[in-house]
Amino acid sequence: MTITIEISPEVETKLRHAAARAGVAPDAYIVGMLQQNLRQTTVYPKVAKNLPRQEAELLRKINQSLSQIQWERYAQLLALRQTESLTPDELAELIALSDQIEAANARRIKYLAQLARLRNTTIGALATELGIKPKANA
Repeated sequence: MTITIEISPEVETKLRHAAARAGVAPDAYIVGMLQQNLRQTTVYPKVAKNLPRQEAELLRKINQSLSQIQWERYAQLLALRQTESLTPDELAELIALSDQIEAANARRIKYLAQLARLRNTTIGALATELGIKPKANA
């Protein structure tokens, strides 16, 4: 299917730069963003029907992450780091993505703590209940 949209030159410039940083074509970048957004908007309304509004909102925030394209680019950059073939620009990009991941994880912990307080449980018990497991450092 083909959909044509009109965007301002400023948005187009930002989009092209973001896609270039992610190492993908602008159309692939847009599709990735849309897929992530659609996952969030189709899964959480179902969950929200069974939960108090505040809990559903906290769960939505806990599950926010980088786009699939950003995770793929992060994996590519990690692979380049493993082979010691990162360029200075790629290193800067890897650091920026790492900073984004760290900030997102800090926000997730904050929301997890809020939800744990609402449910009168510990963060560890709630993480286990939600299936949240720590990942090994890359």
